[in-house]
Amino acid sequence: MTNPYIALEGVSFVLPDGRTLFSNLDEQFDQRRTGLVGRNGAGKTLLAQILAGQLQPTAGRCVRPGSVHYLAQQVAPPAGASVASLAGVQHILDALARIEAGSVDIEDFNTLGDRWDIGQRLRQALESNGLAHVDASTPASRLSGGEAMRVALIGAMLADVDFLILDEPSNHLDRPGRQALIEQLRRWPRGLLVISHDRQLLEAMERIVELSSLGLRSYGGDYTFYAHSRAQDRQNAIDQLEQRKLERKRKEQAMREQNEQQARRQARGRRHGHEANQAKILLGGQKARAENTAGKLRQQHAAAKVELDQLVREAASQVANDAPIAFAAMPVANAAQRVAELDAVALPFVPAATRDISLTLTRQQRVGVVGPNGCGKSTLLKVLAGQLQPLAGTCKATGANVYLDQRLTNLDPERTVLEQMQAANRIAPEADLRMRLAQLGLDARKVVMPSGSLSGGERLKAALACVLYADPAPHLLLLDEPGNHLDLPSLEALEGMLLSYQGVLVVVSHDDVFMDNLALTNRLLVTGQGWRLEPW
Repeated sequence: MTNPYIALEGVSFVLPDGRTLFSNLDEQFDQRRTGLVGRNGAGKTLLAQILAGQLQPTAGRCVRPGSVHYLAQQVAPPAGASVASLAGVQHILDALARIEAGSVDIEDFNTLGDRWDIGQRLRQALESNGLAHVDASTPASRLSGGEAMRVALIGAMLADVDFLILDEPSNHLDRPGRQALIEQLRRWPRGLLVISHDRQLLEAMERIVELSSLGLRSYGGDYTFYAHSRAQDRQNAIDQLEQRKLERKRKEQAMREQNEQQARRQARGRRHGHEANQAKILLGGQKARAENTAGKLRQQHAAAKVELDQLVREAASQVANDAPIAFAAMPVANAAQRVAELDAVALPFVPAATRDISLTLTRQQRVGVVGPNGCGKSTLLKVLAGQLQPLAGTCKATGANVYLDQRLTNLDPERTVLEQMQAANRIAPEADLRMRLAQLGLDARKVVMPSGSLSGGERLKAALACVLYADPAPHLLLLDEPGNHLDLPSLEALEGMLLSYQGVLVVVSHDDVFMDNLALTNRLLVTGQGWRLEPW
């Protein structure tokens, strides 16, 4: 269609437990490249599924005149899937093969449409996205997480649809993959909505729409414009709320003073009447008039208080009720000067070019590991953590170290977050642990739920809490893509926490903005000639 769009008209969604996730949403998404942002748990993915027609709203309706392709944030190919099926074109290739073999079935021609070159387009897309080593028939099980996401994105771009909805598409992509994605989205000619916390990707958007407790709010412009405008809007709302509270306080004080003046006048009137020895009938009339005046004054004050309270409530309703996210750094005991040392180590399961490494990590060193997917970054962290044995050489580490991998394997999906926090820190009182989890946005209800039932961002916060608040606090902190799935406020809070962490930090990330905000001392760069340590 010429001008693709999707419109929300009074859309609400109520969760099975009766909680309203969002209500009465009205918004139109068009050809502008639009980023959808919001806190973990705000309902962005559910809203995307409603927009894509995969989920029906509890109330209201979603109008989508054209076709929509939705790409979920977790790419999990079914058993036996091929690259072509992961890209969503296997059925088209099958129809083409049958036609080339002599089929005249009308269904095959309808399936193929005008996509006679689909095989060539898939092959070209694989090559241009760094996947020349696979083809349409390659089993999807052979792909890494980043490669699987790239194939799924290729399928989205090849889809002949009017509107694309992508949920966290840059997760698990390396730097070249992220840059290629940004360029692809800039060239996409039709409707586009991207759910993301990737600040670099959001900079490529033409507008940002935020989902919060206030509903949907649209900000024209890229992420920088959104961040500035949103901060200004929030400050204006807070200032308005404080002004309304101050106004209520002043007027309530004025009403109290007016009541006191009225009471003093009544008392003077009674004294004057008794001193003048007025008749009882006159005193009774004066009393009735005074009580009538006082009654009217009370009614006026009661109505004024109701109006003042309403003004405060209206101002408060414009301030999003999202509590600030806070990671509080744990103190680290003094460590040895050399915290870890790799001596002529041969890493397992990595390409020959990056197999051999020697590395010494010293106290308070902060290292960012940079390189493409599949070069051995995660393997290096596992060897440093003692989870993998090197093929040759020695790995020595002093003091406690903690490793957080991308799959959050340190988190048991069957156990509650609180149980796992208590296992990691047996000294801190339960109330302190609950407080720290609440500061991460994990409330009293969520900390006693099995961690596997939480959202992706909530699970990551729980895993980080078990790592960062362990006792003793680790001397060596090994983090593999810790920013994946975190919302923007949580990501900024994590950056602040890691800035104050006093031990040795080794972090793998493809998020340039995140890495630049960590005050790293060194870059461990993976090149075609091996590993190279250089100043950040």
